[in-house]
Amino acid sequence: MPDEPMTLLFNAALGRGLLLLNHLLMSEPAACARLLPHAGKCLYVTWQVAPGPWPRPRDLAVLVTPAGLFERAPQTGEPVADLRVGIELPAPHLLALRWLGGQRPSVTIDGDASLATDIGWLADNLRWDMEHDLARLVGDAVAYRLAGVARAVREALRPPAARVAGWAAAGDAGPAAAQ
Repeated sequence: MPDEPMTLLFNAALGRGLLLLNHLLMSEPAACARLLPHAGKCLYVTWQVAPGPWPRPRDLAVLVTPAGLFERAPQTGEPVADLRVGIELPAPHLLALRWLGGQRPSVTIDGDASLATDIGWLADNLRWDMEHDLARLVGDAVAYRLAGVARAVREALRPPAARVAGWAAAGDAGPAAAQ
């Protein structure tokens, strides 16, 4: 089982990601309000992983809580899902390039249309105010500067990352192939 440590690491990261998602939901009352009618419903997330040496993460079942947040569903086999979401996970380097280039992973959705609509709204509208959270740790001025640097770096990397991601998607070697 050489990939078990990576699987454990990825699953721990998913747990932390769920905590971050709930933090984002709590900071946006409209987001929680959209989820309230779906309390008790189950989302089942599967991962479409690119071939390679990286492990395939376990599927994730989450329930919508009565507070309009998410919690992991009890692990008793495959739950009856109200909404199934499949997320493409390309090779890690391509995932990073696509993220820097402003692209989202491919997603497939099957199930409850109302829940799917609200999850889609969350994906389009829920944003992390990193500067606000950082300000609580280091103060407003430092947080403003750090967030500005992070935005500038991402914007500077976006065009070349998008080009490289495009070359990788096309199976091209980039400008060197033209020589």
